[in-house]
Amino acid sequence: MIVGIGVDVVDVPRFEQHLARTPRLLPRLFSPSERLLKPRSLAARYAAKEALIKALGGSDGVHWTDIEVTSEPSGRPTFALSGETAATVTGRGIRALHLSMSHDAGLATAYVIAEATDAATLPAAATPDAADAATLPAAATPDAIDAATLPAAAGPDAATRLDAATRPDAATLPAAAGPDAAAHDAATRPREKDDA
Repeated sequence: MIVGIGVDVVDVPRFEQHLARTPRLLPRLFSPSERLLKPRSLAARYAAKEALIKALGGSDGVHWTDIEVTSEPSGRPTFALSGETAATVTGRGIRALHLSMSHDAGLATAYVIAEATDAATLPAAATPDAADAATLPAAATPDAIDAATLPAAAGPDAATRLDAATRPDAATLPAAAGPDAAAHDAATRPREKDDA
């Protein structure tokens, strides 16, 4: 269940000016390995950390240097959390953080989605207050979306396509999505072009 979404945009030239004017920001905001990166990559990582804080609903228990943006062998960006920040994220029942970053035309952006196991494991402050499944009409809940609730114009396999599109990875795609679904998912998943 998604419990938080965060997004942030950073003006790269302005960020570079701040770093040049205040060199002590580097060790306050970035891990030793992050400090070796180009300014545009640092701007994207700063945006990622800001987006994470927004997805968590605030900075209580979160420290900049406890958050490191790393890359998987595929180039996909991910968070390596440590210290009090890791404990805070775990304590809030968050089991997965999804990160996307980009930089172009002098801007760096990051988007973070925080997922928890279920509402029962979340602290009261992290659960939705007015818009929970009990207050939504049945057709608005994710489990209620099926071919009967989709418009006819969406086509006969719309429910299967919707189901496949919401799966977290290619390994869990339903067989109805077709034999090439996993290959298509892997081929179309965004990759970082450089060290962003």
